[in-house]
Amino acid sequence: MQTSGTALLVRVYLGEADRWHGKPLYQAMVERLRERGLAGATVLRGIEGFGARQHLHTTRLLSLSEDLPIVIEAVDTEQKIRAILPELDRMLGDGMITLEAVEVVAYRADQRPRPHS
Repeated sequence: MQTSGTALLVRVYLGEADRWHGKPLYQAMVERLRERGLAGATVLRGIEGFGARQHLHTTRLLSLSEDLPIVIEAVDTEQKIRAILPELDRMLGDGMITLEAVEVVAYRADQRPRPHS
């Protein structure tokens, strides 16, 4: 991906309990994004939300906290994002995928050597 300029942001909204071939769907999607060489992805875990079925998922009630909202965000060139969309769509059951035009101000990795843990 370019270090700056226009790009696309894809957001995938799903549930924490959603699965793909025996693993959490969010994990499978991030792995797929990485395999396809996208610039990066972030998984955000929500504390409360609802979707198309209006079912509330919240940390306020212990019985409802097992399927919290998850959002995956990834930014890259329009070409790379549009190429991965059909795969993400096939993987997603209940949920939503959105696209947003964004301007990348900076994209870089720290080049200093990292100490070994």
